[in-house]
Amino acid sequence: MRPGVAVTPGTSCPLNLAAERDIDRVGVYHPTMRIALAQLNPIVGDLSGNSRLVRTAAEGVKGRAELLVCPELVLCGYPPKDLLARQGFVNRSDTAVDELAMQLPAELGVIVGHPTARGVTGGRIANAASLLHGGKVIATVQKCLLPNYDVFDEQRYFRRARTTQPVDFLGRKLGIHICEDAWWPDPETYYDKEPTRYADPVSQLADAGAEILINISASPYEVQKLERRQQLMADHAVKHGLPLVFVNQVGGNDDLVFDGASFVLSADGSLRTQLPMFEAASVVVDLDALPDEPDSVLPASDTGTAAVAASHPREHEMFEALVLGLGDYIRKCGFTDCVLGLSGGIDSALAACVAAHAVGPERVHGLMMPSRYSSDHSVSDANRLAEALGLDAELIPIDQVHSAYEATPVIDADLAADPAGLAEQNLQARIRGAMVMVRSNQHGWIALATGNKSELAVGYCTLYGDMCGGFAVLSDLLKEDVYALSRYVNARAGREVIPVNIIEKPPSAELAPDQFDDDTLPPYPVLDAILKGLIEDELSVDAIAENHPRDVVEWVAKRVDRNEFKRRQMPPGIKLSPRAFGTGRRMPMAARIG
Repeated sequence: MRPGVAVTPGTSCPLNLAAERDIDRVGVYHPTMRIALAQLNPIVGDLSGNSRLVRTAAEGVKGRAELLVCPELVLCGYPPKDLLARQGFVNRSDTAVDELAMQLPAELGVIVGHPTARGVTGGRIANAASLLHGGKVIATVQKCLLPNYDVFDEQRYFRRARTTQPVDFLGRKLGIHICEDAWWPDPETYYDKEPTRYADPVSQLADAGAEILINISASPYEVQKLERRQQLMADHAVKHGLPLVFVNQVGGNDDLVFDGASFVLSADGSLRTQLPMFEAASVVVDLDALPDEPDSVLPASDTGTAAVAASHPREHEMFEALVLGLGDYIRKCGFTDCVLGLSGGIDSALAACVAAHAVGPERVHGLMMPSRYSSDHSVSDANRLAEALGLDAELIPIDQVHSAYEATPVIDADLAADPAGLAEQNLQARIRGAMVMVRSNQHGWIALATGNKSELAVGYCTLYGDMCGGFAVLSDLLKEDVYALSRYVNARAGREVIPVNIIEKPPSAELAPDQFDDDTLPPYPVLDAILKGLIEDELSVDAIAENHPRDVVEWVAKRVDRNEFKRRQMPPGIKLSPRAFGTGRRMPMAARIG
């Protein structure tokens, strides 16, 4: 660091970094500040491992930056949920912060997110960010706005700070704030009709003299959320005429995927740099250099290159979110391999592609389990998929097991009363589920369920059959998105990974003679449009019936409500949309909804 240099206001600053904001009211020029952004992938609860991630990032930028910024709650991972209520956990987190401060390079300032019991009254805890420097915790700020909607439940655990102040660091006032603090006044969350209920933390910081706005986040991925997020941050930068640093968590934790995509904005709201989506990365930005200067964005290490995000289509983002979410769930839960049924249909095909990218094709084990109703192309298509991906695939016909059930007198009587009826169809699905679970138990592989959001929504799925497993890969993909991503997989590979016949043939569960999905369901384009209205947009039947036949809309709405009990028993999946089945959508099961 160069020491502050006294200058006369109005004269040129040294090193061609002249800027009126860099000369304080007593005429002291503040040296340049290089800030490193590190989007990290923590494991929830792993205080020592997550501290190690921060130390590694700090060593990588030592001597190249004055300040390193890490994500929200990075020391405990996000979301920690009821771990925060476990006796001693938050106190151990506070101790981990103290220990981390002593282990970091003394000359480097590091901002880390963590839960804390310090400085919080009433026996509560806070969602906090601490600035570590010189072996000590030199400042801690607490989160002001606590999200309590969709997947967020922070008011269950934390007490919010009423006000916030900038933190002094090396002659600069840092406006450190935490995730939701920058989402005021997002019209979807904070309303103009309640202007006194919520403070604006960013305005508080700017009014108190902040010179740099720094937001640390654990902001989960949703389709098109990046654009919305950047616009909100740019609005703050422009409103206050201040540069803004945004650092986001990356990685999958349970049903959430964090996309990273950290960025730096200039005071005019323009994008200085953005880190890649869906991968851990870091970069150093010289906030005092002009954006077009060659050294304004630097690599985070001597051997690295400055990571910059590329623009990708919607299908690319969704596929990468699925890959990261599944891969991290498998690894963080201690598995190495996965097993799933390969039916020759499009859902299991796409699920297998995601799994192959997530853990490697040699760790994906497919079971082809044809029944008496399966078509020849189902096995051949599944075989071609397995060969294209390089999967371990095995043929296990289920007719012998099916016949053994039928030979059991009581079961035979029930099945004979309705041949190929619902009980027999579900029996086949459950036989297949049992086969998958045998392999899972015997080899320690996680079983993957392959149902999509459209089918799960209306109950076109079988409990303890195709719904069984440890993770539901496609549970937040409508059927039309399954088709779009399958076509994307082939376009991305430049070859036929998913056989075209799988994509083009009419979808069928093949649990009865000549069975096709549209015998039971509306055409998927119609069904998906209605489901999007009901679930993601939360529209009424009347509103949706303006564009679709009322009888179809009413049928779909009743099926969605009636099958909540099934979805409550499904494995976790990956949230991609604003309203996914899982922790963010809480509907009653025993209900009569008018």
